[in-house]
Amino acid sequence: MAILDLHKQAAAVDLDLGALDLGDAERASAIATWRGRMVNEHISARVFAGLVPQMMRAEIDADHQAAVAEMISDELRHARLCAAAVLALGGAPRAELPQLTAVPEHGDATPIEAILRNVISVSCLSETVAVALIDSERLRAGPPALAELLKRILADEVQHARFGWRLLDELSPRLDAATRGRLSDYLVVAFAHLREHELAHIPARPAPSAAAESIGVCDGNEARALLFDTIEGVIIPGLCAHGLAAKAAWEASLAAA
Repeated sequence: MAILDLHKQAAAVDLDLGALDLGDAERASAIATWRGRMVNEHISARVFAGLVPQMMRAEIDADHQAAVAEMISDELRHARLCAAAVLALGGAPRAELPQLTAVPEHGDATPIEAILRNVISVSCLSETVAVALIDSERLRAGPPALAELLKRILADEVQHARFGWRLLDELSPRLDAATRGRLSDYLVVAFAHLREHELAHIPARPAPSAAAESIGVCDGNEARALLFDTIEGVIIPGLCAHGLAAKAAWEASLAAA
């Protein structure tokens, strides 16, 4: 299995969290949290990299292609920042990478529909949720250096989410009723994947302490509630505004689960 080792990159960030009043279990939980983020952010770069050739096939404007290329660098930088948090907490920024699955090609769809499926899933769903969760964590951060780190990551994630919504704004007028129907059907799968992925990374338990929560160990119950609030209050209305049956797709994904 491939190993992700960001010791050198983490040390270069030189993150100082100051004195932290943490027990051994709290510190271990924080290290595990940031190490998991380090891996997830690194993997996200591969996802955006997979979108570029799809955008080329769909003849998406070159400016949009360049924007996605920048997002690859953003995610790799986020991984380094998360690795710096691991190191600052006394952990080793090294982890096994899970088996990486290919970004879906959607061979049953036209190039435009294929890229929209992936951009909706990645930007309009996952990145929009990330914005809500990271902003909530930023507001609770204790060490100023950690709050600043989260602010830097958040600024990029906002742009990643907005990209998807802008592309949907641009392309949705070109979609016929049949394509909108197929995209709506695909949302059932996309919502189910989003929910499964996020809940797997948000344990249904409170933070072990206020000190742990201040360095990124979230209250899982509150984070799960925020996840569902974001889906139902932001994502679904946004997709419905573009003529997609998002509410019905969300309910169908819940029924299937």
